[in-house]
Amino acid sequence: MTQPSLTPLLTNRRVVLCVGCGGVGKTTVAAALALAAAQSGKRVLCLTIDPARRLANALGFESMEAEAQTVSERRFAANGLKVAGSLTLMMLDTKRTFDELVARYASSEEAKQQILSNRLYQYVSSSLAGTQEYMAMEKLVAVKDDPAYDLIVLDTPPTSNALDFLDAPERLVEAIDSAAMRWFIQAFESSGKFSLNLVAKSVAVVLRGIGKITGGGFLQQVAEFVNGLNDLFGGFRQRAASVSEAFRGDEFGYVIVTTPTSAAIAEAMFFADRLEQQGMAADALVVNRVHRSPTTSVTSDEVAASLAAADLDLGQSGPARVLRAVLDEQQLAALDHETLTTLSQHAEVPSTRIDVPALPSDVHDLGTLAGIASVLCPR
Repeated sequence: MTQPSLTPLLTNRRVVLCVGCGGVGKTTVAAALALAAAQSGKRVLCLTIDPARRLANALGFESMEAEAQTVSERRFAANGLKVAGSLTLMMLDTKRTFDELVARYASSEEAKQQILSNRLYQYVSSSLAGTQEYMAMEKLVAVKDDPAYDLIVLDTPPTSNALDFLDAPERLVEAIDSAAMRWFIQAFESSGKFSLNLVAKSVAVVLRGIGKITGGGFLQQVAEFVNGLNDLFGGFRQRAASVSEAFRGDEFGYVIVTTPTSAAIAEAMFFADRLEQQGMAADALVVNRVHRSPTTSVTSDEVAASLAAADLDLGQSGPARVLRAVLDEQQLAALDHETLTTLSQHAEVPSTRIDVPALPSDVHDLGTLAGIASVLCPR
């Protein structure tokens, strides 16, 4: 039986996205895939959202930055790794990405400064629900055609709901390019200042009430912000639609990451189905942190003999504690096996599935990350 591998995916796609619910190890899987591709000779950019500090340290950085950082050859060599290509990492800065869009598409320097200095923009660009996910998509579209890279791997934002990422453009459009916001534009455009006289009477009553609470300056800020975005994108809805469409192209591949728990598996399958509905078929499934049962049973005496042979003194209770740990691992493995058996019965499961063994600790060095890479892309 041929061992499953994600190498063909890394070879045939320009962009690979690791998607799934929060807490399943998307960041680690994305970094491991990027490392595997770099080892094969590709120039890889790994765009991550909220990496753990330990992963940054494993790659030789104090922290992840919004500026591109390339892992040094010396760092690879120190861990006994031969990397024919290159591995560059970049962390998404939501507000910075939004600011770059403003600078790129604003019709004039005055329009750009008006948006950047707007108080409501400063909130929306960093805190509005859906902004982080949408800006991740924008950033990926912006770097997709950069000739400096052969492959881009994206670690999607950590969310409690895996659908948040796919729905980001539509949700942000609903928040920004809504009928209510268009009322603000209508009320602002004629005179350049906000006027309740131009807004429908029923809406004006509500807005006057809001104005008494927040002050007229707030409504003016809202009107200026919405009008500025309308000028910026020439219609935000069209801009978001074009970004969303890019993610349905042949250059994009999708790897669903999950863990062998019933809740995570159920969400992964729901996510696979939703991907298909939106024209983004899942290419592979990675089941992370799978427990493997020891191949043989052991007794307390055998554990004690093994500890003695290894010159390990864990005290009088040591053998019993080690045996307990082995039995616990067997129980976890049995539960994982049962869940994965159920998983195989789902029609939504991609044909390529790779199980990554559970590790005794989190990834904290390049050697461990390379081990995961070898599981995902065996040579």
